Amino acid sequence: MSRQHPQINLSRRSLFKFGAGAIGTGVLTVGLGSNLLAAEKTPAAPAEDDITPDKALQELLDGNERFVKAKRKNPHQNHSRLVEVAKGQKPFASILGCADSRVPSEIVFDQGLGDLFVCRIAGNIATTQQIGSLEFGSLVLGTKIIMVMGHERCGAVDATIKGAQVPGQIGSLLAAIQPSVESSKGKSGDKLENACKANVLAQVEKLKSSSVLSELIKAEKLKIVGSYYDLDTGRISLVS
Repeated sequence: MSRQHPQINLSRRSLFKFGAGAIGTGVLTVGLGSNLLAAEKTPAAPAEDDITPDKALQELLDGNERFVKAKRKNPHQNHSRLVEVAKGQKPFASILGCADSRVPSEIVFDQGLGDLFVCRIAGNIATTQQIGSLEFGSLVLGTKIIMVMGHERCGAVDATIKGAQVPGQIGSLLAAIQPSVESSKGKSGDKLENACKANVLAQVEKLKSSSVLSELIKAEKLKIVGSYYDLDTGRISLVS
């Protein structure tokens, strides 16, 4: 699939195109365009070049299928792409993933420079800062899908289940995961897998509660989905 990645200009006109409803709920504040994107001057991509949320999701799944079958195309990873995206970015998808070193998004989805807007944190939890980053990715950069990606044998979830006593700020991660561990108790199957998937769904719902993201969903400009990565096979399956 061919995609153009010009720089976004968050002009007054483009803000109105987004819709008065979003502005009315306080999604955008005075000065956002000038403060964040003052240097951007390239017009936004034509509407006909935009992909839909469904197509963006399919692009991710197709890329993962290539990865699983060892048929990666390694797109957008050459020097010309480096030069192209240095001028501006328009990623088509956002990923909220775990910081685990075994789950690098660009590799497992067979994507390249400028394709994915990635936020990584242990336990793939939606903190205030992560939500803000993903709001920026969707509203300003124009990503069409946000995928929350948990994974098999997640250490942060496992530590939460075991009630591990941890130093420093590590405990804040476990505290954020604890409600999902509680909600998954009593379910049949593997306890850790159940908790990992429950945690994914909890973060999806947290993102959907964002006023910024919910407006984009209502306008059919965005989808938020959950997924689970199998460390043994490399396959990503949707979680619902």
